[in-house]
Amino acid sequence: MQKSTNFKRLERRLERLVGKAIEDYEMIVHGDIILVCLSGGKDSYTLLEILQTLQRRAPISFKLIAMTLDQKQPGFPTHVLPEYLETKRIPFTLIEEDTYSIVKDTVPEGKTMCSLCSRLRRGIIYRVASDLGATKIALGHHREDILETFFLNLMFGGRLKAMPPKLRSDDKRHIVIRPLAYCAENDIARYARAKTFPIIPCNLCGSQDNLQRQSIKAMLDQWERVSPGKKQTIFQSLTRVTPSHLMDTTLYDFASLSATTAAHATGVKYDTIVPAEARSVDV
Repeated sequence: MQKSTNFKRLERRLERLVGKAIEDYEMIVHGDIILVCLSGGKDSYTLLEILQTLQRRAPISFKLIAMTLDQKQPGFPTHVLPEYLETKRIPFTLIEEDTYSIVKDTVPEGKTMCSLCSRLRRGIIYRVASDLGATKIALGHHREDILETFFLNLMFGGRLKAMPPKLRSDDKRHIVIRPLAYCAENDIARYARAKTFPIIPCNLCGSQDNLQRQSIKAMLDQWERVSPGKKQTIFQSLTRVTPSHLMDTTLYDFASLSATTAAHATGVKYDTIVPAEARSVDV
């Protein structure tokens, strides 16, 4: 298929941003076996496609294994992902686990299903990664996913916490990477449309209208419309943190801070900060 100039530019941008994220956070090293989680959505298709491209160009050697999970949702097209992966000539594994019934039986009608569903998926992914000897687990979260998670924690959880581009699992056995961390969702959507990926919609929770994440997404989109570039500015702030200008005493030793220690820290003489007459005032 003939690639347009605009598509080539988009493709190069995504590849550059993925490569930069991998380099910045040392996501992939020589000899890695990377389990790429393919859900059938635009993000995971894009992740696999770009990782395969970078794999061919990289000065190091690493292996990709695709994993798809059939959660037994009614109407889930089980043939789509295996048929697609056959064309990619990549090792893959299809796991069948009826998490759909567990979620439907556990979560009350009208309540958000995402939290339980993601926990169940995560457990399955970790198990498969161990079974296959994978050294890294690659997920398709992008810039907007990270921003939305940040604001969800800020507004509903009372915490400054986002979604890291690289993390170690709680049991210390797995490393999770998010190579699309620097990529904008709109760019991924345009790329996926141009590549005509066989998208599989999520019928379990995708139709839920009461998700807090949807309200955060709408808020960010509104800010971006009013002030283009706002999302990227906020995203960059997550990489430029100054603990001394926040309020977490576990990250910065406020208790031992004084004018003297501050002056020593900055190289400023104490008597230039507090004049002699001020230091000898009777109380």
